[in-house]
Amino acid sequence: MADRNQTDGGVRRGGRGIGGWRLLLSVSRWVLLLTLAAGLAGVLHAIHLDGTLRAKFEGKRWALPARVFARPLELYVGRPLSVEALTSELERLRYRRVKTPNYLGSYSRRGDRFLVHTRPFRFWDGPEPERILDIRIKDGRVAWLKDTAGGVDPALVRLDAVLIASIYPTHNEDRVLIRGTDLPPLMVAALLAVEDRDFYRHWGVNPRAIARAMWRNLRAGGVVEGGSTLTQQLVKNFYLTDERTLTRKLNEAVMAVLLDLHYGKDEILEAYVNEIFLGQDGQRAIHGFGLASHFYFNRSLDELGIAETALLVALIKGPSFYHPRRYPERALARRNLVIDMLREQQVISAEKAAAAKRAPLGVSDKGGRPAGAYPAYLQLVRHQLQRDYREQDLRSEGLRIFTTLDLLVQAVAEAAVRERVPKLERGRGFKAGTLESAAVVTSAAQGEVLALVGGRDPGYAGFNRALDAVRPIGSLIKPVVYLTALSEPERYSLVSLLSDRPVSLRTRDGKRWEPRNYDRKTHGRVPLYQALAKSYNLATVNLGLELGLDKVVAALDTLGVRRPVDPVPALLLGSVSLTPLEVSQIYQTLAAGGFYAPLRAIREVLDAAGQPLSRYPLAVEPVADAAAVYLTTWAMQQVVRQGTARALRKRLPAGLTVAGKTGTTNGQRDSWFAGFSGDKVLVVWVGRDDNGPTKLTGASGALRIWGDIMTSIENRPLPEFRPEGVTEVRVDPVTGLLADVRCRRGVSVPFSVRGVPTVKSGCGLASAAVVPRTADRRPPPAPVPRPAPRVEKHEEKTKTEGAFDEYMHGD
Repeated sequence: MADRNQTDGGVRRGGRGIGGWRLLLSVSRWVLLLTLAAGLAGVLHAIHLDGTLRAKFEGKRWALPARVFARPLELYVGRPLSVEALTSELERLRYRRVKTPNYLGSYSRRGDRFLVHTRPFRFWDGPEPERILDIRIKDGRVAWLKDTAGGVDPALVRLDAVLIASIYPTHNEDRVLIRGTDLPPLMVAALLAVEDRDFYRHWGVNPRAIARAMWRNLRAGGVVEGGSTLTQQLVKNFYLTDERTLTRKLNEAVMAVLLDLHYGKDEILEAYVNEIFLGQDGQRAIHGFGLASHFYFNRSLDELGIAETALLVALIKGPSFYHPRRYPERALARRNLVIDMLREQQVISAEKAAAAKRAPLGVSDKGGRPAGAYPAYLQLVRHQLQRDYREQDLRSEGLRIFTTLDLLVQAVAEAAVRERVPKLERGRGFKAGTLESAAVVTSAAQGEVLALVGGRDPGYAGFNRALDAVRPIGSLIKPVVYLTALSEPERYSLVSLLSDRPVSLRTRDGKRWEPRNYDRKTHGRVPLYQALAKSYNLATVNLGLELGLDKVVAALDTLGVRRPVDPVPALLLGSVSLTPLEVSQIYQTLAAGGFYAPLRAIREVLDAAGQPLSRYPLAVEPVADAAAVYLTTWAMQQVVRQGTARALRKRLPAGLTVAGKTGTTNGQRDSWFAGFSGDKVLVVWVGRDDNGPTKLTGASGALRIWGDIMTSIENRPLPEFRPEGVTEVRVDPVTGLLADVRCRRGVSVPFSVRGVPTVKSGCGLASAAVVPRTADRRPPPAPVPRPAPRVEKHEEKTKTEGAFDEYMHGD
């Protein structure tokens, strides 16, 4: 019998040979090495994931859009405010009208009495608290303002500012960040009940939930439940893609554990509610419950009830599949399922669950975050912002931009343009769409742009005529010419007699410029104020030539015109072309008494944390003699009282005094009116984009829109006080000399104390007919030499070079 340990050929029979052991040892060694390598690679990968996770979570997590707000509505006893205006403002703020305003953003109304439950809001100068206001309107004014919570009644209350636009990041994501401490308890309870019941007990991954989901999915034969925790969902949305691979799932689990190790549960929950994807609005992605609340309900998150909260939580499962506007039946079924889950887990009572399931979806027709309801005004805001901020900061830093836009004034201006322009077209026999218009309203003292209309369709984001239509201003230049003269009180006063006689000048190309008055007549010698009131071209040209063109150009620069101006005689009749906004700057300086304040559309800018980032303070600079501005304004009042804008007198409410000037360019291509009250400046232009004739003068076109606006907004009359250096004197307007009480034609006229006449008028006696041209103490300047005018027929057109040819007429 052979030995069982006998070998054959070096191999031990009946046992493991030496070579086998060596092979096993070698394989084991390689397995160990591969295991160690894999483990090391896993550790290194985990370290890499940890670095990626922490870098983003601790850095700037989101690119936040800039929010642009209108100026808030201020309420105080005595403020002019109609019931309709207050209702419109509440609707713009998305306040809900209810029987009892027992939640934020709600109001009730009975006749002219309002109960308003205001939202808290943080302004640049501090927070405005939540209030329940009792407001009563009587005779177009706030007659009663009480805080029903008791205590001292507020002297002034600001409603929350209306959001008018958002400047989105380049990838079009949008968010309304919600701090964890501000999350409504119902939202937190609903979210955890449906998505992650063990959130506060697991370590980022929940094995029990995974096992439970696998078992239910196997029994159902499909995916009916997921096992991902909120932390895993956050990781997937925040860091990873939607690809369905084992690698992605493993990375998700590792990163969820790491996230849970580094950060607290409340911090993770806060990130989740701001990151979760809940819908799509065109190219704009809807992320987070804060934005979704506005998008679906036009309300903030803390204003939602059980039904609305349940719907938002329901959308997590599939925002597109359960989109409530496109698939209301699906959304309703899913919402009710969430409500049942809340009842089962005793988050809400059975009675509240039944009531919530009976409620409609309550989704608004459109998303609540505006893309820009005021495109013309927002273009001005963007221009001013781009001077101070980089485009990437505007699109990613979450700035809060407070503008000077007054929505009550804007609404009136838009309505006036929208309604009046078609009437002007029909009255002149034009087809619809022929005429265009622009309007700019500013505050007289601060230079704040309160409203801006860029065309007949204010909602159209196209060519902005208020900012970009550079048009000849015609007779709007004349107050600048007369201000220049009145700034020399030793030479000129309001009753200085100007020569309204023909003018004939040789132009640069050898042709002649021979302007005419609009009525084709001459008027001899006329008082300075009457020449402005009647808009006499010849008197203005003669005056401007006496002054010197350079002085008029300098005055334009002083009043705020930064565009180069050619010093040619046609300038005196408005050959300079400006935008309505640039004209507004001129007239705002006049309205402010000669104090220049650059027009501004931005009041304050806050960063994402609510801290002031940049201030746009009122920068005021005295640039014109206050006495001369006062006298010019007085003359512009005569434009309305007895001049080219006298049709406006009947429309103005009792006690409202205004000053203004009409403007019409050659061929009636442009119709202008610019003027101001004690606190508002308004410039209106009407014309055609193809520069064709409008068949309108300043009085028959732009003046009508001006009147529509100014008679419908809050206004104060021009101040009655005279600045230092101005006195009032009774004079004879025919001679410009002093008049006593026996002179029936005598009128009281303001004078600079440096230019008060000392000679008495004969008031109609023969001796008065030979009185010199002016009432000044100095002899009048020598007349400007000029060739005798060419006599031409009334209907002939003088041939001149282009710029002069446009400004022969006026109004």
